[in-house]
Amino acid sequence: MYGYRGDFPPEQFNMARYCLETGALRPADKTGLVVVRGVEDPGDTEDWTYGALEDAVLRIASALRADGLEPGDRLVIRLANTSDYALLFFGAIAAGLVPLPASSVLSAREVHFILEDCGARALAMTPDLPVGDIPEGVRVYMPADVRALRTHTERADYMATRADDPAFLIYTSGTTAKPKGVLHAQRSVWGRRPMYDGWYGITAQDRMLHAGAFNWTYTLGTGLCDPWINGATALVYTGEKDPAVWLRLMAQHEATMFAGVPTLYRQILKYGDLGPGMPPTLRHGLTAGETLPQDLADEWREKTGTIVYEALGMSEVSTYISSSPTVPPRPGKAGMPQKGREVAILPTDGGNEPLPCGEEGLIAVHRTDPALMLGYWNRPEEEETVMRGDWFCGGDIGVMDEDGYITHLGRNDDLMSALGFRVSPLEVEQVLGAHPDIAEVAVTEISVRKNVSVIGAFVVMRDGATPDETQLHTLAEDKLAAYKMPREYVFLEALPRTPNGKVRRGELRRAYQRKSAPDSHAL
Repeated sequence: MYGYRGDFPPEQFNMARYCLETGALRPADKTGLVVVRGVEDPGDTEDWTYGALEDAVLRIASALRADGLEPGDRLVIRLANTSDYALLFFGAIAAGLVPLPASSVLSAREVHFILEDCGARALAMTPDLPVGDIPEGVRVYMPADVRALRTHTERADYMATRADDPAFLIYTSGTTAKPKGVLHAQRSVWGRRPMYDGWYGITAQDRMLHAGAFNWTYTLGTGLCDPWINGATALVYTGEKDPAVWLRLMAQHEATMFAGVPTLYRQILKYGDLGPGMPPTLRHGLTAGETLPQDLADEWREKTGTIVYEALGMSEVSTYISSSPTVPPRPGKAGMPQKGREVAILPTDGGNEPLPCGEEGLIAVHRTDPALMLGYWNRPEEEETVMRGDWFCGGDIGVMDEDGYITHLGRNDDLMSALGFRVSPLEVEQVLGAHPDIAEVAVTEISVRKNVSVIGAFVVMRDGATPDETQLHTLAEDKLAAYKMPREYVFLEALPRTPNGKVRRGELRRAYQRKSAPDSHAL
């Protein structure tokens, strides 16, 4: 019998209470959040105790209710990267509302779509961020209004929500014309419990520095929820995102864990001051969002003496496969299913019977996992495409070995076709990425003429390195089967990425078709 094997949340459960209620684990006078605004003056911070955090969140909850907002109403948050963003997010959940954290880089058109699609009742917005036309009947909170909510005369109690009640709504990154709203339950934060041993190894003594902004769910989850649930201290930097500052921040604020995307780790190695004993208090790093290249993992460990633990996840269920202090990383592997989670490999062409070890297929999570979404907002037809009986399949391809480690082979729709074989772009990227002159590489299938597609490699060289496609062809020829080798090389200044740092493979394909890469050459 398949199913989630961890503890389930109580029937009555509120996500904000679970993260912030003060008590023995979260003493009211302990620092729960440090917002760092600059590095030149280590004292340029906001320091929030758990008592102050809970007080602000419950006053915001009371004010929102007093304004006539009701449980289940959607509140879109479109604020600058300040503590008000996080406080409003958790205050809305405490009030039983459904906040929707929106990225600061969205266009006015995208924000307008979200407001209409989710049927928003309220919008918190910063004037300098585009929002487009605001639908009639939407209550607007400007930054001064949000600050006033924090000092409301009365404190609410946490709304008596149930574990399966809606908690928050997020929209997928938007690589399609109409992004999907992913609706998460209050229980979603309880579903993060397998990460604490399976990825973090977190304790109440830890100080977690997250590289993301408050508007990113990676920050809201890994950077805030998880430290707070465990009684640790969250560190968030809101200053200029110069890659050179992160090592200084780790040292100044005694970070024991650091979370970012692989690209940032590479930038830190390139621009940071990695002198003796730097970073002094870091136990290990965490990364998610894209595959961690083995050469980057090795270089980080060699130069810092610490390990970066990788996790694989998705918007619908957060991370569920990872390495950790108790699950040693293995080259080419994303990690193991976190303890308690039921993860299987299903046939890509249909069926819901798990495949044996060693066979490639869709990575699936059992629907009983408390971290799994409630569904797609007003898109029941979309849910039908990702459910296979009792399994949720988000489109990732992988293979599980006899020890339970999973190799991630990319997205099902990213897989390339070559001579009748399916080829993972990650496999080709790993080979080319090992070249010492390559900073970044992305591989995708491109159309060179009607009905003819080949594998193309889009390459960013390290500073001072000269593009040499002959060398790359020789490397690929030595490491890859002939059908897996790129037939086109395109040299770029940078790879196009989503706001969350993922490579936009579709944009690479379109750029090639527009012939906007003048240095491309067929081999």
